[in-house]
Amino acid sequence: MILKTLRYELADGIATITFDEQGSPVNTMCLQWQADLAQAAEQVVKDKAQIKGVILASAKSTFFAGADLKGVMRSQASDGPRVFAEIEGIKKAFRTIETLGVPVVSCLNGTALGGGWEVALIGHHRIATANPKTQFGLPEVTLGLIPGGGGITKMTRQLGLLAAQPYVLESKLFGPEEAQKLGLVHEIVATDDQLRPRAFAHIAASQGQPEAAQHLWDRKDYKMPGGTPSNPKIAGMLSVAPAVLKQKTRGLYPAPEAALAAMVEGAMVDFDTAMRIESRYLAGLMTSQVARNMINTFFFNMNSIKGGQSRPKAAPRYKPQKVGILGAGMMGSGIAYAQASRGIATVLKDVSLEAAEKGKAYSHKLTQKRVDKGRMAADKQQALLSLIQPTASAADLKGCDLIIEAVFENRELKAKVTQEDEPMLAEGGFFASNTSTLPISGLATASAKPEKFVGIHFFSPVDKMQLVEIIRGAQTDDETIARAYDYVQALGKLPIVVNDSRGFYTSRTFGTFVMEGAAMLGEGIPAPVIENLAMQVGMPVGPLAVLDETALSLSVHVLDQTREDFAKEGKTYTATPGELFVERMVKELKRPGRAAGGGFYDYPAGQKKVLWPELKTRFEKADVAYSQQDIKDRLLYRQAVETARCLQEGVLTSVHDGNIGSIFGIGFSAWTGGALQFIYGQGVDAFAKRCAELAAKYGAGFVLTAEVIASLKQHQPVY
Repeated sequence: MILKTLRYELADGIATITFDEQGSPVNTMCLQWQADLAQAAEQVVKDKAQIKGVILASAKSTFFAGADLKGVMRSQASDGPRVFAEIEGIKKAFRTIETLGVPVVSCLNGTALGGGWEVALIGHHRIATANPKTQFGLPEVTLGLIPGGGGITKMTRQLGLLAAQPYVLESKLFGPEEAQKLGLVHEIVATDDQLRPRAFAHIAASQGQPEAAQHLWDRKDYKMPGGTPSNPKIAGMLSVAPAVLKQKTRGLYPAPEAALAAMVEGAMVDFDTAMRIESRYLAGLMTSQVARNMINTFFFNMNSIKGGQSRPKAAPRYKPQKVGILGAGMMGSGIAYAQASRGIATVLKDVSLEAAEKGKAYSHKLTQKRVDKGRMAADKQQALLSLIQPTASAADLKGCDLIIEAVFENRELKAKVTQEDEPMLAEGGFFASNTSTLPISGLATASAKPEKFVGIHFFSPVDKMQLVEIIRGAQTDDETIARAYDYVQALGKLPIVVNDSRGFYTSRTFGTFVMEGAAMLGEGIPAPVIENLAMQVGMPVGPLAVLDETALSLSVHVLDQTREDFAKEGKTYTATPGELFVERMVKELKRPGRAAGGGFYDYPAGQKKVLWPELKTRFEKADVAYSQQDIKDRLLYRQAVETARCLQEGVLTSVHDGNIGSIFGIGFSAWTGGALQFIYGQGVDAFAKRCAELAAKYGAGFVLTAEVIASLKQHQPVY
């Protein structure tokens, strides 16, 4: 029997179901597959008398990819009953096959994630090919969903309530070896060719053994590992688990809470009831806006980035062999580490050898922590450090495929190092600036080859931040953009591509968040209220805390530079209320930020930071009326408005760059799916209506022009 997504064959007493979705590189739980699986399950029942065993296999290079996420993107809140029925239908087919009374073997020739791992769990016996790239597990929570094809129920019954939590609540993935240690995979073979013979052998050896045709939880003597929720130890843990989870999710992410509930409630009832509980929770999540937001960005948008959708297609793939870094400060030393950890020879240049050596020492510090914890061998550490050559001599840069300047944000200094060191590039090499705010087209005027000059904006700390913003100057050519994209991917980081403007995309939008916070403080709103509501809405830290970390003095330097640039063009720059407030903090009150002793916060030695007490006495107004919802909206909407403006102006050229850039670059609340998905999730018209209300109260920062609204509608993704 050959269907559109699978083949069913019966030969010599062995029924083989081979998943092979037509027109797709992977197998998914699309509607056609659901119908085909139900038909295959019916056929298995019809053929029961002739069947000694069942084999589940894949004709793709991976075993099974999981749910049809485009279908989830099209679902609405009213679709709950239909979605529940579909989930239950899939489980019915699963149970039909696994309770047939014959051994079922899953042949795992590659990755099986989410619904794919749940398909693998149909098998009583699971055989996997040894491959370090193969991943198993349940990543649903990271997409705003939960495992609903039996994953929660089966993993909990296999591992126990406590041991299953990292794999269900935290989406911990694992390879074949770890799966075997956990008892989730029973055999590992060297090659795919050995899967079927081992499956046949297992079925032959299992004849006459009823336990080989049953899951652990279907046996009469089954007991849950570690105990059920009625066990006092488990009950004690469960009494605090929801509070711990709420502290992590801030109540913004319903999926982990639903997963925990399904685990615990399911552990108190029989298997079939537990499966229904799981289905109900999943149906609720699959029709929720948060899930659609997260799937849109963390699956579809992320795949666009990894697949190079913003990379010029014509240029051949590229990886630089030797890269020079100018400036061994915090950014330069971080970039040097990122390169060396990926095997790229690095020349780290500063004004003195001592300063360059200090920059290299940063890599030693990072790697030593791993060596001390047994996560890195000493010889691997030495190999990494040997790739970083500290120097004060431009001659050592000779032959670099790429040189990145990471010096102070000063146009004259950047021009000086560009002219000094660009001649050292190898034939066909290119030059980059790590500037966070200065327009690339202006910096490129110092270059002999402006078409080979590009912005590569890393985020601090480089070893932890995944995003890198690639900025195309007015003359930057496609080959240079493509090479910069490949370089960033070679570092294992996420590249977004934007067009040139002051502050580009991330710095410009990040600036609106922190300055809106500063403006509110200037209006008399209490600082703790601003900071706490920012956290409640999903930002990783409050605007005042992050301004302290990045330095108020840097913001004032950027403001001064902007005024100067405007003046040269015969214009006058009008600072925002937030910018004026920060300027006052630095110039009048001498509070430049954490690095210089304190800003909005004080940093007592050996203690937690505390808000500067004088914020209350100097700025807080007892009679100021404020709305908590308005404060939350101001912090999120202001960033979303600026992102929409960047899209309309062509600074952003794609929605996926805007969403990924906002979350991974500036910490925009992940439950929203990013700054543009935040708009699309509620609808452009509803967003525009709320912006008009905020603009009437809080000024031009919230104004959406007709052109911006039209641009948003034009770029809206369709699934």
